[in-house]
Amino acid sequence: MKKIISVILLGIAIFTFAFSTPAFAADTASGAKVFSANCASCHAGGKNLVQAPKNLKKEALEKYGLYSAEAIISQVTKGKNAMPAFGGRLKPNQIEDVAAYVLEQADKDWK
Repeated sequence: MKKIISVILLGIAIFTFAFSTPAFAADTASGAKVFSANCASCHAGGKNLVQAPKNLKKEALEKYGLYSAEAIISQVTKGKNAMPAFGGRLKPNQIEDVAAYVLEQADKDWK
C-alpha cells in the first residue's frame, strides 16, 4: 500500500512540474511601448540627454552599477538625481518590462 501511494505521489509531482507554467518573464515588447511613452524623451536610442555619460549603453550601465534588472527597476521606481521616480506612475510589471527592454537593447548596442 505504501508503495502504491508513493508511486501516485511521485506521479503527481512529476505531472505538476512538467506542466506548470514557468515564472513570469518580463515582456520586452510591452517594455518597448512603456519606454517609448515614458523614457524616450530623455533616453532615445539609449542616450541620456540630461547627463550624456550616464546613458543606457551596456558599458555605462556596467560602470554605474546598473547592468541588472534589479538595479534598473530600483532606479526607475525611485528615481535618482535628475531622473524622476516612476514608481507612482507605472505599475511594477511595467517597470520590470522596461528593465528587460533596456537590458535587451543594451546587449544589442541599441541597434
